[in-house]
Amino acid sequence: MKKIIGVIGGSTVEPEYLEYAYQVGKHIAEKDAILICGGLGGVMEAACKGAIKAGGITVGILPYDDPNTANEYVSIAIATGIGRARNSIIVNTGQAFIAISGKYGTLSEIAFALDAGKKVVGLGTWDIDSIVKADTPQQAVDLAIEGI
Repeated sequence: MKKIIGVIGGSTVEPEYLEYAYQVGKHIAEKDAILICGGLGGVMEAACKGAIKAGGITVGILPYDDPNTANEYVSIAIATGIGRARNSIIVNTGQAFIAISGKYGTLSEIAFALDAGKKVVGLGTWDIDSIVKADTPQQAVDLAIEGI
């Protein structure tokens, strides 16, 4: 089975974080892993774009009941209609996570992942002791994939 790496982060972030996300998505695809995310804009869209441009597969777990709400770089859109509860599905499916920037929605995904004993690698995100810090997108992907 292919490795599944979750990318979590804000829908509205600074441009530097969008570039981080794009590069993270690209590196995930280059490692032949699947990218899973919330399927919407911001960090999610930038990461999906990077993965798709590198020939990867992206899965978007949407909060809405319409698969057409996914960003254009989602390969597989899963419309849940369950709002933020979809964060639990993302965390249960991903094997490790890369958090980029983000606010409280990202924080909830980080908390779910850490509570489930899954690795969370951070790039400019919440300062929590359990998050493995990365300095670059490449390092973030390497750290996330390591050990799964």
